[in-house]
Amino acid sequence: MRLEPVQSRADLRAFVDFPLRLHPADRYVPLVSSVIAAHRGAAELFVVRDRRGEVVGRTSMHRSAPFDAKVGPRQLFGHTEFVDDDAVFAAIMDAVETRAGGRPLFGPVALLPNQTGGVITSGFADRGFVDSAWNPAYYPDMYERHGFHRRFEADTWLVDLDGTATGAALAVDADHGFAFDDARIGSEQLVIRHGSRWHLRRQLPILRRMLNASFAQLGYYTDISAEQLAEQTDGLAFLLDEALLLWLEKAGRPVAFVVTVPDISEYLMRVGGRLGVRNQLRLLATRGRYRRDAVLIIKGTVPDEQGNGYLTLLSRELHRNLARNGYRTLRSTFVERTNVASAAQYRRAGGRPLHGYTFYERGTV
Repeated sequence: MRLEPVQSRADLRAFVDFPLRLHPADRYVPLVSSVIAAHRGAAELFVVRDRRGEVVGRTSMHRSAPFDAKVGPRQLFGHTEFVDDDAVFAAIMDAVETRAGGRPLFGPVALLPNQTGGVITSGFADRGFVDSAWNPAYYPDMYERHGFHRRFEADTWLVDLDGTATGAALAVDADHGFAFDDARIGSEQLVIRHGSRWHLRRQLPILRRMLNASFAQLGYYTDISAEQLAEQTDGLAFLLDEALLLWLEKAGRPVAFVVTVPDISEYLMRVGGRLGVRNQLRLLATRGRYRRDAVLIIKGTVPDEQGNGYLTLLSRELHRNLARNGYRTLRSTFVERTNVASAAQYRRAGGRPLHGYTFYERGTV
């Protein structure tokens, strides 16, 4: 096996194309190719070739000072895909370990857990979705056979909004499981705000402040910079369903938020993650087709307002809007199993865990 750095355009194309050949096209959702290209500035990308020259694996390697400060010194790896072959996996991890210089290995992350990455450990028959992982069942087996242990175990979630996914209508009350005393809205000066296609850039700093404050207590989370948030939301404005991006103000102060987007996973599958100008225009022209499913990317409440039921109010508004706009499913990116309150919100809406989810670590901790 030869581990080779990605240097040329042909190398990058081979890197991007490999998981498209490896995984089922109706389950694996590729990361947008322009995002992978952008990651080359912060990480080194590699492909693994067999003796015939065929790509049989890929990975990236990098370090993060903010992650080291939060978790301890780690050698990070990401974008990690491989055929079901111990020799290929060993070639990848031997190279990462050599680069680590004694640091424990952590991944897969691209570039951080609060961006994208992870391995699913169950639910392999269910397709993936944007901002979440999908992999075959041999991935977790391979990691664990090679001495990795699970870290930050979690689940993604699926809420069947109209019964079409299961063939049975759900018995959900008028509040969609989220009862809130409306008398509090006036007495506490609560105002629900919505995202705007035209003003999203101006709204991002409001969301970023709440996001960093509300997630600081999580073991894996590092503050997201303005540049990182801009990258992660690049292109969101023209797809935004304004009824699904919500935040709550209390006496004029933003205190809670929910970021939900139309699920364009099936389109990304079809174009192999290539969202150049032409494919963006095609997506824009057909975006009505992608208003059946939604993905809840992130939600939270600033620390000093947690426990006051403000996410319950926003969740009620979100589910009313999902129903009003004809969405049939809501998927959620991973929620740590220790975050019982967040998981309970999905159960209240009739949801169920979709994919088991984890990151992996190896070495002295």
